[in-house]
Parts: sequence; C-alpha cells; structure tokens
Amino acid sequence: MSAPRSAAARVRELRKQIEHHNYRYYVLDDPEISDAEYDRLMQELKALEAQHPDLITPDSPTQRVGAAPVSELEEVVHTTPMLSLENAFDEEDVIAFDRRIRERLETEQPIEYAAEPKLDGLAVSFRYERGRLVLAATRGDGTRGENVTHNVRTIKAVPIELRGKPPELLEVRGEVFMPIAGFKAMNERALAKGERTFVNPRNAAAGSLRQLDPRLAATRPFDVFFYAIGETRGWTLPARHTEALEQLREWGLKISPLIRTVQGASGCLEYYSDMAARRATLPYEIDGVVYKVNRYVQQRELGYVARAPRWAIAHKFPAHEEHTIVRGVEFQVGRTGALTPVARLEPVFVGGVTVSNATLHNMDEVRRKDVRIGDTVVIRRAGDVIPEVVKVIVDRRPKNAKVVELPAHCPVCGADVEREEGEAVARCTGGLFCPAQRKESLRHFASRRALDIDGLGSKIIDQLVERGMVQSPADLYALTEEQFASLERMGEKSAANLVASLERSKSTTLPRFLYALGIRDVGEATAAALAEHFGSLESLQEATEEEIQQTPDVGPVVAAHVRHFFDQEHNRDVIAALRAHGVHWPAMKRKRANGEGPLAGKTFVLTGTLDAMSRDEASERIAALGGKVSGSVSKKTSYVVVGAEPGSKLKKAQELGVELLDEQGFLALLRDS
Repeated sequence: MSAPRSAAARVRELRKQIEHHNYRYYVLDDPEISDAEYDRLMQELKALEAQHPDLITPDSPTQRVGAAPVSELEEVVHTTPMLSLENAFDEEDVIAFDRRIRERLETEQPIEYAAEPKLDGLAVSFRYERGRLVLAATRGDGTRGENVTHNVRTIKAVPIELRGKPPELLEVRGEVFMPIAGFKAMNERALAKGERTFVNPRNAAAGSLRQLDPRLAATRPFDVFFYAIGETRGWTLPARHTEALEQLREWGLKISPLIRTVQGASGCLEYYSDMAARRATLPYEIDGVVYKVNRYVQQRELGYVARAPRWAIAHKFPAHEEHTIVRGVEFQVGRTGALTPVARLEPVFVGGVTVSNATLHNMDEVRRKDVRIGDTVVIRRAGDVIPEVVKVIVDRRPKNAKVVELPAHCPVCGADVEREEGEAVARCTGGLFCPAQRKESLRHFASRRALDIDGLGSKIIDQLVERGMVQSPADLYALTEEQFASLERMGEKSAANLVASLERSKSTTLPRFLYALGIRDVGEATAAALAEHFGSLESLQEATEEEIQQTPDVGPVVAAHVRHFFDQEHNRDVIAALRAHGVHWPAMKRKRANGEGPLAGKTFVLTGTLDAMSRDEASERIAALGGKVSGSVSKKTSYVVVGAEPGSKLKKAQELGVELLDEQGFLALLRDS
C-alpha cells in the first residue's frame, strides 16, 4: 500500500528541514538547533520511512549510512583534467612566480590572487546534474580516477542535492579530509578493538574513501572543502575565482573560511606567514597554501604548461625534520643507467612515516653537503613525500667517518661507470645488458602512463629478468600463460589476466609508445609534442637533430638524446619486434612545420588580450598555417597583433614601423589564409 499523503508530506518537510540544518552546520558553521533536536528530526524521518518503505529515496538523509558494497572501483575519465600544481618552497620561488605572471600578462600592476590553505587530504571531483550528485571520482593520474560515489554519499558535508537554482551541469573539485580530532578518536577506537590504526589523517582519508563497502566509509569522520570548478553547463562564470566560490557556497557547497584575496607577491607572503602561524591551531592538517590568479580572463591568458596551470602555485611549508645516523651509502641504478647514491639510515620517524633510506641525488650533492658514513644528519621529507638528507651536523662527526666514493664499476652488472664532463650524473655503460637498467626499463614500459600493463608488477619483472626470460619489452609479448604461471606467487588465473592485459596494451597511441620507450629526458609532454610534430614514428626515426629541435619546447640536449636513441641498432630492433608482436596505434595528423602553409615566412608578435581566443590558441592557429610566433618585436617581425590593454610591444612596433593588426584584422587574416 502506498503511504498516506500526510506521511508523504511530513517526510518531505523533514528532509527539507534536515538539509537546511546540514547547510547551517556544515557549510555556514552556524547551527540553528542543538544536536539533540537535530537527532529527533532524523529519528522521526527514519521511523516514517520504516513505516512506509515506499517513501524511501536514494537522496534521503537517512540513506547516507551506506548501501551495499561495490565489487570494484570503476575507472572514471575526467572530462576536464584534474591538474597538479607546481611547488614553491621559499620566498624567492613565490617572487619569481609573480614575476613570470606579470611578464606574461605584460603588466606592472600588482596581480590579484586568491590565497587559500592547501589541505592534506584527497582531491575528489563531484559532478552534479540538475542539482543532484551523480558522480564522485578521485583525482587518480589527473586524467583517470576511480568512482567513489558510493562512499562520498555518506559524507554529510557533501550535499546530495544543491540549494537554490544551480546550473544544469556543475562539476566541482574538493578536498576530502579528516579533522584531527576525528582522526584521533577513530584511532583510539581501533586500538581499543585491537584493530589496525592509521599513521596520519591523509592516509586515513585516502584509504577510507577507496573502500568497497560504503558502510565503513559512513563510520569515518570525513569533511570537505570545495576549491575549484571543472565542467559546467548553464552557468556563466563570474569575473573572479573568489566570486565563483561564493556562488558555490550559496548552492550549499562548503568552502574554506580562510580563503582571502591578496595583492602581489607581498600579499601572498603575508598570507603564508599568517597560515604558518595558525597551522598548529587549525582543526585539520595543512601542508602549505595555494595562490591562484583571481581573474578568470587572466587565467585563460596564462594557460597551462605540461600538467600544471601557469596561473597557480602551491607554497609548501617546511617539511618535518629529524636527526639520524648514516649507516651506509649504496648506489641504485636507474632506467637510464644513472647511479643515485642512497643513504642507509638508522630508522627514524619523520612526518608520520618511518624513514630508513634517503636520496643523496648525485655525487655533486654528496660533496657539497660533505655526507660521510657515520655522520649524524638532518632528514627531511621533501615536499612531505621524498626523504632527503638536508645537512650534516659536523660537530657530531666521529673520527672514523668514511668518505663516500663513486664506484668505478656498476654495482649490479660490473660495467664501467662514466661521468660526462659538466654532468652531475654518473651512469652505468651496461645498457640493457645491465639487469638493473633492464628491470627499470620494463617497469617504465608497463607503467600506467606508458603501455599500462595491469598485473606486471615489480616482483614479476624481477623474476622475469633474473630467470633470463626477458631481455627487452618485446619479449613480454612472446611469453605464454604457462610461463607466467611458473613464476612465484602467480597462479593460472593471474597468468591468464596478465596475458590478456598484454594483449590489450598492444593497442596504444604514438605519444604513449614514445614515452614507454624510455628515451632519456623524454617525458609525457615531450613525447606528445614529438608525436604531434612528426605525425609518425617513421618520420621521427629518420629526422636529424636539427629537425627534431623544430618541435615546440625541444632543445638541443633532448634532440641529441632522441637522435642517439634511434641511432642504436638494438633500439630499432626492439621497436621492430614490438610492432611484429602487434603493438600498434592510430595514425596521427602531422602538424604543419614552419615554412609550410599560407603564412609561411611570416613572424607574428602578440600583445594584449584577445576576446575570441587565448594567446596560446592564437599561437596554435598561426603555427597551423605555417607562421611563426615570436616573443619580441624586431625589424623582421611581419605583424604585431594588438589586443585589449597592450604592453610595451605596441610602442616598439610603432617605433620600428611594423604592421599592426587589431583583433578583427587578425581574424580576417586567419579566415583568408
């Protein structure tokens, strides 16, 4: 039987009241009723829903306790990438960041920044359609994350339905974290029950949010602050980021009360000092502050580089530091043969983690810091992540402290170690003959951002190399299920899954394939640029160093590494074997090179802001038509494109008599071309 109208009406009224009080409590931090009165409203709603089950809906406040567990976390592709931020570690970094912003915007006026605390939690994307929460996903690698909607729905600070009149589509980014008090109470309960405890709130938040059972997440003391906007539809963004955040708050999304608008580098540094002083008294952990250019038009003008925006930076607090003793120094051999000295330490607890190893980077750093075996040193988790030796406490040096020497031969394969003049890094000359380089090359080849071979972990790779089953990445594709199943900790099902994963990995893209090859100094961004510039592997393989340097952001050093890689016969043999095993990718459209197209031979300089497109987009349009974009005006400049609020380049162009194009004239030239 359906519930009577009076019960249905009361349920609607109770839900409305509860959501209102959730907003007052979690978003405004200004509750109107006591906890006891709130509990009475919730109990009445639960009783009515128990009496009339047909009134229960997925978005009811009573359903936040969690539904049935999911079988696995599904992959989610972010429609707008969740980018990482560049880091600043001192005042000079912040001043340099502000200077780069002003230079790119061609202004001497102070830049307005939105400054906010950098929470030490888990970044999550929240997608609302017609005001209702439909998806929540972790950041993952920035392009792909994991679906954690089932757990996010249990967080009371996350509204299931937005207030007022939200847009048709709203994707927002937020930081899910655990307040310190809640984290401590949770660990105390776990200790009392003899259960595992968490080291720090960030690990607790990340682990809890990725659980398959939402009933577990519902018991965890989560909170959230929303800080950024992704994809939207049906909403025109205001002029400033801080204004957009205020609108989010009106829709019921919680934002940090510590966000502040500041002017210039000096305002940023004052904010940093204030937050550093308040850090110990905050109810949650922060590991720095974030500065964002506040005006969206300027953000668009500044654009992005690689996987980070040019218009924002994270200013990190000094990492936690401790003293310990260097018990030894070993040399690890990386994918490119680089030998990295690693200090073996007396174990010490630093920033929530027990540290027993720390990088010494290279021999120049060892000499500069004068690190010796037996020394007492200061250890820091750089960026709160990678342990490193900060300095030696010379007063505590024992008489028998041993100087660290670079080995003449590779500690893994025995090949000669060479150090080119002017380089800080020493390298093993063994190449793929060296098992250490072979292992690291295979790990890189199989990594998620390369060929993404699920199930090919480090322990499996170690066995494959040590048993002589794999000499190069191409050999992976010749192995059978039976051969994989013969490895330790590999059953028949795992072997079958790995073979299936290898088969899937054969279908890739040219940028991923180039990145997977492990060419020295060729990261994801450079691999993508090379693929786009040359359009095919064959064209890149046959290109000269000079031609490779024509690729955007590729200089002579990287070009030499690329040319050297393809000059090696064994590398060409590996590529041929991979293709013979069926590794393939769709054809790419080659970008026009300078000297091709209707604008060939024309040099453009851009100044001021265009309404129709960003400066990066304008540069791409010019390059696509064969033209060249320069950063400075000279007698060889063909046109200076003048947008709103032009800088000093306009005056220089007028002095030299260079032809000027306003935005309409520039667009007309593009159309005619």
